Amino acid sequence: MQVERRFTAEKSSPYEGVAFETRSSEIKNIDGSLVRKIEKVVVPSFWSQVATDIMAQKYFRKAGVPTAVKRKQEKGVPAWLQRRIPDEDALDQMPEDKRFRGEEDAREVFHRLAGCWTYWGWKHGYFNSDEDAKAYYEEMCYMLAHQMAAPNSPQWFNTGLNWAYGIDGPAQGHFYVDPDNGEVRKSETAYEHPQPHACFIQSISDDLVNEGGIMDLWVREARLFKYGSGTGSNFSSLRAEGEALSGGGRSSGLMSFLKIGDRAAGAIKSGGTTRRAAKMVIVNADHPDIEKYVSWKAREEQKVCALVTGSIICERRLNEIMTACHDTSVESADRLDPKKNTLLAAAIKDARRDAVPDNYIFRVIQFARQGYDQISFETYTTDWDSEAYNTVSGQNSNNSVRVTDEFMDAVHNDAPWHLTSRTNGNIVKTIRARELWDQIADAAWQCADPGIQFDTTVNDWHTCPNDGRINGSNPCSEYMFLDDTACNLASLNLMKFVNEDSGKFLTDNYVHAARLWTITLEISVLMAQFPSWNIARLSYDFRTLGLGYANLGTLLMVLGLPYDSDEGRAWCGALTAILTGEAYRTSAELSGELGPFPRYDNNTDAMLRVIRNHRRAAYGEGPEAYEDLRTPPVAINQDLAPADLLERAHTIWDSALKMGEKHGYRNAQVSVIAPTGTIGLLMDCDTTGIEPDFSLVKFKTLAGGGSFKIINKTVPLALQRLGYADSEIKEICNYAQGHGTLKGAPCVTITSLKEKGFTDEVIQRIEEALPSAFDINYAFSPWQIGEDFCREVLGLAPEVINTPGASILREIGHSREEIEALNDYVCGTMTVEGAP
Repeated sequence: MQVERRFTAEKSSPYEGVAFETRSSEIKNIDGSLVRKIEKVVVPSFWSQVATDIMAQKYFRKAGVPTAVKRKQEKGVPAWLQRRIPDEDALDQMPEDKRFRGEEDAREVFHRLAGCWTYWGWKHGYFNSDEDAKAYYEEMCYMLAHQMAAPNSPQWFNTGLNWAYGIDGPAQGHFYVDPDNGEVRKSETAYEHPQPHACFIQSISDDLVNEGGIMDLWVREARLFKYGSGTGSNFSSLRAEGEALSGGGRSSGLMSFLKIGDRAAGAIKSGGTTRRAAKMVIVNADHPDIEKYVSWKAREEQKVCALVTGSIICERRLNEIMTACHDTSVESADRLDPKKNTLLAAAIKDARRDAVPDNYIFRVIQFARQGYDQISFETYTTDWDSEAYNTVSGQNSNNSVRVTDEFMDAVHNDAPWHLTSRTNGNIVKTIRARELWDQIADAAWQCADPGIQFDTTVNDWHTCPNDGRINGSNPCSEYMFLDDTACNLASLNLMKFVNEDSGKFLTDNYVHAARLWTITLEISVLMAQFPSWNIARLSYDFRTLGLGYANLGTLLMVLGLPYDSDEGRAWCGALTAILTGEAYRTSAELSGELGPFPRYDNNTDAMLRVIRNHRRAAYGEGPEAYEDLRTPPVAINQDLAPADLLERAHTIWDSALKMGEKHGYRNAQVSVIAPTGTIGLLMDCDTTGIEPDFSLVKFKTLAGGGSFKIINKTVPLALQRLGYADSEIKEICNYAQGHGTLKGAPCVTITSLKEKGFTDEVIQRIEEALPSAFDINYAFSPWQIGEDFCREVLGLAPEVINTPGASILREIGHSREEIEALNDYVCGTMTVEGAP
């Protein structure tokens, strides 16, 4: 492949003109307590602190990086591209605690990613020359540093650790395909072949302990979670509750096994760091256990509600009983007798009315008899990472129901719907389709699950139907393909392709980036290892990719277009058409050089049909034009899409089809639109994936503790586009995101705090916390201002200091109204509604 330079120049650094600076990174809990701090983090100066924290806290390799490395000579590999291994002689000369470290500089991460991709590409003939390989490496480094694009999280976790540092470890049961002969082999080490894929779809058979069965799936899932990936499975093959077993017994049912898998996933932090395990559970609408499955998470949410409310009631009522047991107005001999202590009798009556169990009531009285004067009863919260949620099931997966057009027709016509046995296909139960639809809607309204997957439409766009149906998806549903395949993702940051001065979209840069990232994702298939033999085999045979974009919502804001508008949809359609078309065109180019994916010949007609349908949608053709689609797509509005983007989309799809007809395609699938949660933050995107912004000020809570305050930085640009004056923009933004300081604040001022004993040092700590505070009480928490200060200067009692959520401002005399006014001024209202 020939690689054009658009962002870099030969004999210049890919970071030319980029100032790097050293920062620290802190992750704090909501109450201000420190989760962890990294002292030295080197990043480009234009990166936000949130992006810095993501890089430092999540993607830096924390340990095991040798302080001294040397080249590992390899025939045919240019010196600059050769692998590095620990320099044992140099390391032996160092103090033991200095031999290994963690990554500290973002350039180290960019180098190990781009270098690893280039190395594998070079070894297997992806570049025409050394110059092309160097151009590719430097263009990739440039895009990573400038936040133009980012691969999925497992790449940041795993890719290049072996190539750049010689890091390795014992094999973890993975498999890879030897690209020289196409044979599947068992991995001998942990990182020589990295696990760069985020999205997996795994099969499951109705078998308890054998390979491919139920218990085997939990092992394969754990293997994925450990390295930062996610997985989805359709569980519809599992027998329903009560179905016959071969030994004469009865199955415990689908739900019993789903609960085991849920608990197993909950025990693992994805990538071993601060991401929760990502898992999708899918069940077909005709499964006999579908009604229990649909209501599963909603019922568990009700249990959380009961736990939280019940614990608070019990804590209050039991302490009222304890207080009554020590009522000094009653003779000491009579205080524990409810017949003689009317306060105790009333407290017991109140507790029983609120359903507090008698054994707890009388246990408290026994504690009082033994001399205790207070009772400790743990209360729970509705925080997603709390003990209440850890207690119930169903909290570690996204759940979806798979519905066909036949089911939707039955809903529309209020027809009966049959639930069928998994073992013999007989009808087990008949319900009204509309009744099941209502149950799905009600459960989703209560807890946002289950989602819906439209089976018929998905399979109508299947490029490889001759090798099987599409049954499932990855955890976020952007990747849908055959069972036991995987997809590695990358997303382009749309805002980085907008000229800051003119507002013009830089289409040539966008197309160039799409081409290079398609090559990157294809190389990632080449070098990858997978959690099972089947996934390694099929991922090699189909080579599915997932190129997408982020920040569409922000782009539309800056253009002054409503997200929910025909113009917005036309922009979206044109940009998506260009991205997907260029990825398929590049895939055809790769196929011309390296050959099509191994199963292409078995699916040629079907794949070209899908490509032709894509092209028709780009040209805005009507519903009758499409081949073998039951539901036609919403084509690009040719009148509303920008003319230059539309013309480019037409040209690219013409080429993608023509080249595919000639060469075939290297990849069975090339694009997805992913949610881009974490990598979106790394790229400083104000909106993720394809979604609009749900709030102008957001808070991201991390698995393992800590949170970020994220402010939409493009509101000023959008307001400017809409014609607001600079002074008006400043007022509106301050209203939404707050002033981030006490200077000029109402009710509570620096002067008034000093009058109450606050020192300059404590006030400085408060001021430093305010820009990232989501609530004013966060900056005034005991963690922030110091427990000794709270006790010795403010005179607060230990129980106040140690009570979560206690308001220091209330304790020092400020009213609720004053605190709310201060909070709006400092931390913002989080909306532009009602702004001046």
